[in-house]
Amino acid sequence: MNKRIPEAFGNGKAFIPFITCGDPDLETTELLVYEMEKAGADIIELGIPFSDPTAEGPVIQEANIRALSNGITTDDILAMVSRIRQKAQVPLVFMTYANVVYSYGIQRFMKRAAEVGMDGLILPDVPFEEKKEFQVAADAEGLAFISLIAPTSHDRIRRIAKEADGFVYCVSSLGVTGTRSEITTDIQSMVRLVKEEQDIPCAVGFGISTPQQAKQMANQSDGAIVGSAIVKICAQYGRECVPYVSEYVKNMKEAVRA
Repeated sequence: MNKRIPEAFGNGKAFIPFITCGDPDLETTELLVYEMEKAGADIIELGIPFSDPTAEGPVIQEANIRALSNGITTDDILAMVSRIRQKAQVPLVFMTYANVVYSYGIQRFMKRAAEVGMDGLILPDVPFEEKKEFQVAADAEGLAFISLIAPTSHDRIRRIAKEADGFVYCVSSLGVTGTRSEITTDIQSMVRLVKEEQDIPCAVGFGISTPQQAKQMANQSDGAIVGSAIVKICAQYGRECVPYVSEYVKNMKEAVRA
């Protein structure tokens, strides 16, 4: 059982930033992890770029294209994580697509991810009904295979919650990732259904960009996840993005803990 992820939720509400590995380059990605940990990130999601990221809006799609055009491979990212683990203890979770893991070899991918010090994996395009092959391989290596729940049927949320591992990723709105001006989903009901099945942390993502939204979502759950707003900063400032992302993470962390 992975311990770093539960511990991340043990000190109050968690803030979980996402970045795309290799955008603008891997050296910057590595620096971002160190600085986001210092700024208070509780868990960091690392996106492995993929040519057809179906759950992502245009901001993260473009980051995937930039990273892939740099020639970034899964092995490059695993080597980077190995370096990161010599300096940083923050829990790290890969977010990528089934095809990336499948083409690498499911068992081989899980084994290498565990060896370099990853804590978990999110595959947004793998439905609950088709997760077994990935889940079994992740379990064997002590990686949390993290489930997503969307505002759909109560029965489905309960089924997913019963088998969830690490934390539950609550999707705040249907559709793709990207910032939203307003989040109207009844997060509290989703979280309550999960907790009735299992005492597991629930973090909310998709659409959060402002400290006010992060605070609002954290008030109804165990934490907030932000991707597109951070990836936008990386796109705007390129290799100079690190201090800007660090400041953003610091402000968001303060908001979720307020």
